[in-house]
Amino acid sequence: MTTLMQRLRVGRRTSWERPIPRRESPWLRSPARLRWLTHLGALFPLAWLLWDAYTGRLSVNPIQDITFRTGRPAFVLLILSLACTPAYILTGWRSVIGVRRLLGLYAFFYATLHFLVFVGLDYGFDWPLIQEAIFEKRFALAGFAAWLVLLPLAVTSTQNWMRRLGRRWKSLHRTAYLAGVLAVVHFLWLVKGDYRRPVAWGILLAFLLLVRIPPIRRAIVRLRGRGLGPRPANP
Repeated sequence: MTTLMQRLRVGRRTSWERPIPRRESPWLRSPARLRWLTHLGALFPLAWLLWDAYTGRLSVNPIQDITFRTGRPAFVLLILSLACTPAYILTGWRSVIGVRRLLGLYAFFYATLHFLVFVGLDYGFDWPLIQEAIFEKRFALAGFAAWLVLLPLAVTSTQNWMRRLGRRWKSLHRTAYLAGVLAVVHFLWLVKGDYRRPVAWGILLAFLLLVRIPPIRRAIVRLRGRGLGPRPANP
């Protein structure tokens, strides 16, 4: 009898009371497809750079061109990796969490290429000169600090390290936001005159940090309403 009454009450619910069906892109419904899309998108800048180098389409300053074209994807992929959890909080689409680590590893890969171009092509592995450049040029110091923060995160990104570190693993990997802040500072100190782009990236990073604050996260989940996705459990 109770079950029958409950069903009748559910049937009488108005349209605004009923759960809203969640509409997701096929890419978001399929974690495997989203990972493949991430691989393709992350490798495209490298493929384009190699093609331009092979066909002689680099700029008149090829070392500077390669430096910028490895630094930009490192920066963008790092911000995208940091955006995965806020995107999950805002939308409830769990699939984006599955590519967070992948984006972070690609960001470290490009950051390492960026660093190798700096120390190898630009300074010819002249370590005294490299040390002088890092500590005299503040943008280089901020970039090197960001790479040092990412290094242990890349090393400990495996399931084995996750088991070994336990709860400390999450604490360690939250320092990715510190790497993001250092990357924005690196970008800000690198540009000359026009600060609009690094400031815009800094505002975006601040927003991503804001979304993760527990009271704000809980408020966003409540505002999403019922049926818009699972409640994030502090991923």
